[in-house]
Amino acid sequence: MTSEQTQEQPQKLGWRFPSTFWYANGAELCERAAFYGMFITLFRYLNEAVGFTDVETGWITGAFASILYFLPTFMGIIADKTGFKSALIVAFTLLAAGYSLLGAYQLKSTALISLALIMFGGAIIKPVISGTVAKCSDSAHRARAMSIFYMVVNIGSFSGKGLAGELNEVLGLQYINFYAGGMSFVALVLVSLFYKNPDTEGTGKTVGEAVRGLLRVMLHFRFLSLILIIGGFWAIQGQLYASMPTYIERLLGKGYKPEWLANINPLVVVICVVPITNLVRHFKPANAISIGLAIIPFTALVISLSPLVESAAGESLNLGLFALHPLVLMFIIGIGLQGLAECFLSPKWLEYASKQAPKGEVGLYLGFSHLTTFFAWLFGFILAGYLLHGYCPDPKTFTPEVRHQWRLATDAEYRFTLEEARLAELGDAGAIPESIRAAFADNGVVLAAGATLATEEPRDKWKKDPEGTWKITSADHVFRIEEVRFDIETEVEGEERSGKMIELLVLADEPRPREETPPVPEVYNRAHYIWYIFTGIGVAAFLAILVFKWVTDAIDRGRAAEEN
Repeated sequence: MTSEQTQEQPQKLGWRFPSTFWYANGAELCERAAFYGMFITLFRYLNEAVGFTDVETGWITGAFASILYFLPTFMGIIADKTGFKSALIVAFTLLAAGYSLLGAYQLKSTALISLALIMFGGAIIKPVISGTVAKCSDSAHRARAMSIFYMVVNIGSFSGKGLAGELNEVLGLQYINFYAGGMSFVALVLVSLFYKNPDTEGTGKTVGEAVRGLLRVMLHFRFLSLILIIGGFWAIQGQLYASMPTYIERLLGKGYKPEWLANINPLVVVICVVPITNLVRHFKPANAISIGLAIIPFTALVISLSPLVESAAGESLNLGLFALHPLVLMFIIGIGLQGLAECFLSPKWLEYASKQAPKGEVGLYLGFSHLTTFFAWLFGFILAGYLLHGYCPDPKTFTPEVRHQWRLATDAEYRFTLEEARLAELGDAGAIPESIRAAFADNGVVLAAGATLATEEPRDKWKKDPEGTWKITSADHVFRIEEVRFDIETEVEGEERSGKMIELLVLADEPRPREETPPVPEVYNRAHYIWYIFTGIGVAAFLAILVFKWVTDAIDRGRAAEEN
């Protein structure tokens, strides 16, 4: 066999990569578990615990997430110049500090400072880790390396959100931030001790060279066009963190663990990304991306159909081994479809972006690849804040009567709300004040003569850390009274209201029968319109990729004709 024949044989592909590749993926696993655990909670945390309104929370989370995905464009330049290891040490230090501060204080000012630290730290990591994966693999193995990297990302996402669901229910919304800080510290130790720069090529660029590199990317028509089109995909995907958790809790109440529903997405990706990547390995990037964009509109459309399913099948669907609320089932199907669409789109997009990079500028181009999420989450999160405010509003903005109806519909333990004046009469004394007895009687509950009143440890229910909790023990029933305080700034019946509101919720240990549960208030009758709007965004993105393919194919045919 001649040497020329030997060279023509296809290279045998394997799964062996340098040790730095695996250490980088280990650090990525920690970072993703930290970020997604915090991020799935962030919208609710800023809204419920810190006190921002829906619209304010939409703007803050949109700015945070989008800038985090815009900064890698520039952080890739810094990493190429200073070296990947130094950049990662700085990044994980910022993350550990930012997460810890975010959990320690529920103040608007400290929340903004914390998010800034997390934003800069996360922006450094994105191009550096993905750049390490690219530099530790040759062109032939790039798709496999990226599929492993993407699988690791989703394992981290799955574990972080899964733990968030438990911590949020048992301890409260702020504690996931301490976990995130701890995971960032573990990644810092891993990088400091074991990570080595994969190479030094491309480091030490001058500012002029970096600016010229940025201009080259900005003038790359196909690259920027795909960035904008794929942004439509991520605007819908981003609702796992923007609309979905709040939407479910407002329509169904606590206990449905939206964190675990969001985990369906990474679970599907972990299972399917490697075989699907192998299936489409010979596809043109635009073709594989088109499949993902064809699927994504149906993910929101399925969720929007939940009221129809509920009207036909009732509030509970018996699936044999278990029963589900129709809204939960539609979310499971929709989120599963999102994960499937992501398997077609994301690895091919990362592969495409890395192969556009000139020698020594991999970090720069992979930084630009994250602009898809910059556009998507700036638009998607801000839109989510306005859509929630318009179609699925915060119960804190309701009148007391409507808020009472909402609590009856979403919490089987809730009975009624005492007047704020009763707070002064609650104390450690064993005797129940007559005014409290009268208030119970007015709401259909007659307390036995020997009933007692005592304080007890606060229990997380409608808001973290109630100011006070009391227990009433009667002959046949046990009740809890929880004092809840929250900031309110809204307009009710034409009158602007703002300030601190105090409510005394009466909760029974024995749940109310399902047949006695009223429907949610009429203000939520159009809540599913949110998903109609995101369906339209998905359809627009799919049509845009078809136009993109038609235009670029025409350009390629014209160039080929000129060359011949």
